[in-house]
Amino acid sequence: MELGRALAQARKLMERTVRPGETVVDATAGNGHDTLFLAELTGPEGHVLAFDIQQAALNATRARLGKLAERAELILDSHDHVADYAEGVVGGAMFNLGFLPNTGDRTVVTKPETTVRAVHALLGLLKKGGLITVCVYDGHEGGDLERDALLAYALRLRESDVDVARYELINQKGHPPFLVTFEKKKEFSKPELLD
Repeated sequence: MELGRALAQARKLMERTVRPGETVVDATAGNGHDTLFLAELTGPEGHVLAFDIQQAALNATRARLGKLAERAELILDSHDHVADYAEGVVGGAMFNLGFLPNTGDRTVVTKPETTVRAVHALLGLLKKGGLITVCVYDGHEGGDLERDALLAYALRLRESDVDVARYELINQKGHPPFLVTFEKKKEFSKPELLD
């Protein structure tokens, strides 16, 4: 058995949850790897909303999609505005926190406040049984703050509404990424938070 890395686990979980024809979200398009994965997963009738705040990321995503570009809507906006773009129920969503790989610019990073707002909004949009996967990279400047904000938010969610799990390899050196998953357990328009 191969345990795999955080991103591999996220994809395995999405394969079990997302159905052909659904609308899904790549909350951090980056270089387009997850957008392409989701476009293939949802099939020709599916629709991917791919968010990024950098045009270079969306350009890379468009190039990676190739002939599947018609299955995705590339959105130059922050992922916390997802409710402005999603029409109807969302089957699942993927996040890869941190910075755009292979650019050399590590100053443009995902932020604690927008990430938490995006997860909160997506929980309201998800189908019952839908998943949000968040690959957390906390080794860069500000990554620890985003990690802590996300985990603090997760601990405030009612267990009757959402199951939250953390998956990580514990014998890795440095700051290996880990996975946080949110599974919606029942219908609601906004998750309730514990006081």
